Amino acid sequence: PTGVIGAGVVLVLVLFLNSLLADLPQSVLAAVVIAAAFSLMDVGALVRYGRVRPSAVALSLVATLGVIVLGVLAGIVLAILLAIFLFFRRSWWPHGSVLGQAPGIDGWHSLDDHESAIELDQVVVYRWEAPLFFANAGAFRNEIRHLVHHRSPTWVVLQCEAITDIDVTAAEMLERLDVELNGSGVHLAFAEMRTRLQELTYNYGLFDTLDRDHFYPTLDAALEAVANSGDEPGVGSA
Repeated sequence: PTGVIGAGVVLVLVLFLNSLLADLPQSVLAAVVIAAAFSLMDVGALVRYGRVRPSAVALSLVATLGVIVLGVLAGIVLAILLAIFLFFRRSWWPHGSVLGQAPGIDGWHSLDDHESAIELDQVVVYRWEAPLFFANAGAFRNEIRHLVHHRSPTWVVLQCEAITDIDVTAAEMLERLDVELNGSGVHLAFAEMRTRLQELTYNYGLFDTLDRDHFYPTLDAALEAVANSGDEPGVGSA
């Protein structure tokens, strides 16, 4: 209610009683604007956001400085451009994790968060937390190669729940990666991939290389199939 009353008073002053403000020094009017701007600041929120997402605080400060130095419109445009850059940066270098089973906790969890998590023998369960597209396809391929080189698994099971899209470049990368892994006797399996993306991989023609039987609705189903496959380490093809 107080905000509505205040806004009403300001509206009356501007429309009908603006002559009362005509003789006020500009310094006084500037002080009013500055005081209003300070009332909009929420330092507590910035401190809270700074603990969990420092980039959000940086974006807020850049927007504020941009408005002060460059003007309102230019400052807002600068903040929007910076937000877009940060979004693409997170997509270019997304987070990926090897998963394991943590004692006493249901499901599969990142080894980075649960050091006591147990991995299956000869199996790497890997979660990629971003769409697969041209900008991060190389990083994904290198990460899988690194895991295969250092862990020597028979199976690499990709947990695909967080993958929301696969573009043409990423599809070609998956095809080449599968052929490369096959040559090393490593199977590639996909768990929890969205139906839309499975249809997309079919339309890309990837099922000419990827085994359509290696797409599973859940991670547990994939690992059960792996356990029952009877494949010896280093033998077989996808």
